[in-house]
Amino acid sequence: MIGGIAVPGSTAPVERRDLEGVFAKPPGAAERVGLETEIAAVDPVTGDSRPYHGERGVRALLDAVLGVGGWHPVRHGADLVALTRDDGAQITLEPGGAVEYGSAPHGDLVTLLDRTRRDLAALAGCAARVGIALVPGANYPFTGISGAKWAPKPHSEIVRDHLARIGAGGAWGPHVMALTLSTQVTLDYTGPADLARKLRAQVAASTAAAALFVNSPLEAGRPTGLLSRRMRYWTRHDPRRTGVLAPALAEGFTAADFVDWALALRMIYRRDRAGRYVPAPDRPFAVLLDEGFGDGTAPDLADWLLHLSQIWTDVRLRRTLELRAVDGPPHAALGAVPAFWVGLTYDASSCADAWELLRRHTAADHRALVDDVAARGLRARLAGTPVAEVAAELLRLARRGLAARVDRGLEHPSATALLEPLEEVAATGTTFAEQCLRRWSGEFHESPERYVRAYRIPVDHECVPGRLLR
Repeated sequence: MIGGIAVPGSTAPVERRDLEGVFAKPPGAAERVGLETEIAAVDPVTGDSRPYHGERGVRALLDAVLGVGGWHPVRHGADLVALTRDDGAQITLEPGGAVEYGSAPHGDLVTLLDRTRRDLAALAGCAARVGIALVPGANYPFTGISGAKWAPKPHSEIVRDHLARIGAGGAWGPHVMALTLSTQVTLDYTGPADLARKLRAQVAASTAAAALFVNSPLEAGRPTGLLSRRMRYWTRHDPRRTGVLAPALAEGFTAADFVDWALALRMIYRRDRAGRYVPAPDRPFAVLLDEGFGDGTAPDLADWLLHLSQIWTDVRLRRTLELRAVDGPPHAALGAVPAFWVGLTYDASSCADAWELLRRHTAADHRALVDDVAARGLRARLAGTPVAEVAAELLRLARRGLAARVDRGLEHPSATALLEPLEEVAATGTTFAEQCLRRWSGEFHESPERYVRAYRIPVDHECVPGRLLR
């Protein structure tokens, strides 16, 4: 620690209580909601992914946004890799060149979605001016792994090397990194008991909830035979640190149990004293705490937080709870993702009932369900029970939870309407992926240009990007 600030690779010792202390919250901590949506940057005619460099590349898009003002650049060497805004919003690049918009945290859904939609419309306007269409969803539909366009992310090569070393368990890691997209929600916990209560319900609900959102049936311009290619790819992206967070399903789970689990995982990369990303010694984090990095330094809290960012479970625990399980939906249904998780998590009654609904199911049950949901969506079965029934009950609990928040003055009355796209999916049994396949072979006539025109983020030609993006 230097001046009270954690420096990567410090020689200051870190105690077990320091690791658990990362999850402590002050009295009266707020419950806010944030949204991250990963968006394919594609050619409007071919639907293929755009490279980083060039007049019509994603670097040009970032430059265009930076040019309207209100954003601060983040560079890796000479490469512009992210933008930040003073309110906490960010625009970053995924390893395969997808653009991720991360909102600032907000206290209610309607405010969050209003700002997010305005920012995305302006971002789409900047993209259109450099010849890029922005298409949300769950994967690049017209690009295969051989055509992936890798962005200059400072640590992605280290991750790819790690995945290659672990063999079959990392076989689809490059596909996850280059081709998949998601829409993620960030929620708060207010203390140790609240953390355990929320996390276990979210972990238990994630795979069944994912059946409502499946939305990646195409790859390289062809149906894959799956409704969620994204979910299938994630099963071979180092399964030790992805998928179901099994410890959270145990009775009596606490943050200490999570710390034990995370300590047993190997760290993939760290930052040296010069701030460069370098491979970490191939040992569990617990061993690194005891033995150090081998260069005279030992892990500190900054390294612990960096290690936690290398865990990609369906619910990721850091200083917030990150809901990562579901496919990104079509743009019109964007608000359904945070609405579902806020309704299910931030109302204590709905959260408790979600846990009771699913508490008997094991991590093995959920892992089996992942493969089934990826293939069959709502026709999958959770240990013999139709997942459509489970998902419908979770959706009912989410609506009840949102309605209770409206009654308490915590949400705008229109918040419950954000769930309507999911309620249509549940009522008809037709997922976003199945809707997409019907349109692909029907009205789109298998034309990438028509697909992009239908699914891209609409460009608000009346908007003033400088105003909306500041």
